[in-house]
Amino acid sequence: MTERSGLSRRGLLGAAAGVTAATALTAATPAWGVDDLRPGAVNKPKLDRYDREIVSGLSSDRALQHLQVLSERIGPRIGGTASEKRAADYIAGQLDKFGYRTRLEPFPVADKFLAQITDVRGMLPDDICWQAGAAPGGKLDVTVEGPVRDAGPASAPVWPADVRGAIVIADDTAAARPAFVADAAARGAVGVILLPADQVYPRRASAFSPAGLTDAPIPVIGVAQVQKRLIREALAVVTSLPLKISTAAHRGLISNNVIGERRGKSGTNGPIVMVSGHYDSVIGAPGANDDGSGTVLTMELARVFSRIPTNATLRFALWGSEEQGLIGSRYHVAQLAQDQRDRYRAVFQNDMVATSWDPAVTYWLLSFTGLANAATDSVRGAGQRLGYDAQLVGPVQRGASDHQSFQEVGIASANFSWRGEIAPSYLEPPYHSPEDTIAKNVSLERLQVSMELIGCAAYAVARQ
Repeated sequence: MTERSGLSRRGLLGAAAGVTAATALTAATPAWGVDDLRPGAVNKPKLDRYDREIVSGLSSDRALQHLQVLSERIGPRIGGTASEKRAADYIAGQLDKFGYRTRLEPFPVADKFLAQITDVRGMLPDDICWQAGAAPGGKLDVTVEGPVRDAGPASAPVWPADVRGAIVIADDTAAARPAFVADAAARGAVGVILLPADQVYPRRASAFSPAGLTDAPIPVIGVAQVQKRLIREALAVVTSLPLKISTAAHRGLISNNVIGERRGKSGTNGPIVMVSGHYDSVIGAPGANDDGSGTVLTMELARVFSRIPTNATLRFALWGSEEQGLIGSRYHVAQLAQDQRDRYRAVFQNDMVATSWDPAVTYWLLSFTGLANAATDSVRGAGQRLGYDAQLVGPVQRGASDHQSFQEVGIASANFSWRGEIAPSYLEPPYHSPEDTIAKNVSLERLQVSMELIGCAAYAVARQ
């Protein structure tokens, strides 16, 4: 993507070489040849003819186009809501175009309570998401508007003189929440914005739907740490910050898995190889890296493999409602009869594969059991052929993504992700944040390398 687009891209080279300034890309598709040294790699690749078939067909430019639809045009994709369904329909339509037998797999999920903050006078930055969580015990399906007034800590508020008709913000604690909201309503506030406690770097608090309230007469919403900071920074420099907040209850929800299949040469009872990611996101996050990146990796590999015959049946799956506890993938696995489970050779789950955060120089092979299997072995083999053996760590024991659903029933699976080298829990600051955008949190170089690693690995298994 050219500079004209306003989207900057960070590279791997700076972090891997100890350079502090990130490398900006000037083209959407990373400009390295099939046999060139990859960014951040130690060794030049030694690809076989099958690897070349995959690598030569991949395009991060195409993947970026899908990611723009998901994270920018659709935005946050909260499990079971209309935004998640729009994403599911888009993904299914693309898999249909690639020639796969595509289906939606519906399942029920819990109600969601969302809010939207609108900056009436354009005083807040517009390069982050301003979705938040709504309290189910507050006023829902309403819109209110008023100037922001800061009451400080909810546990010991210092009430401004002019609360009536205002939207009050306060540092939240669960214990103080009911009394503070009741007092704010009694003083004439039209809404309350609760601010989370800051987390320890690099973590940042996410937006949340405040619990513990019953029949509050005004809307109450919970924002993310970055939204809290920006609101307070604006209050420090302007005399008035009028905002509009809207709340909405989403009930009776159905989420969907999206699954595309192409039967292999081995026939209906032959082996299965699956590539997957989850396409939903948390409240307040556009989900560009988590897990728009894994979603578009899966979609781009589906496009490339649509032209390549394999012995194994190929399945490309995008899971719904992962962020609420792996709900979609667990539902899918529960529907698989044992003879179907026995057909799986490997499941390659991809969760956060493109962060532009400089410290994320390690490509983690994450196994729920901590043991190697066909998925981790084939990715390590692909990494060696691509020159990335030094950057690959694992298998390391870790669940918390959809590979866990498969490993819990004995199916060879693993999750693959770029993260900080300290531990797989060392995630980028925009994780689960309104800043998880393409511009702030996506490297096309890392995305391209991830596609090459998984593509070469999956092809090696699917040929057998």
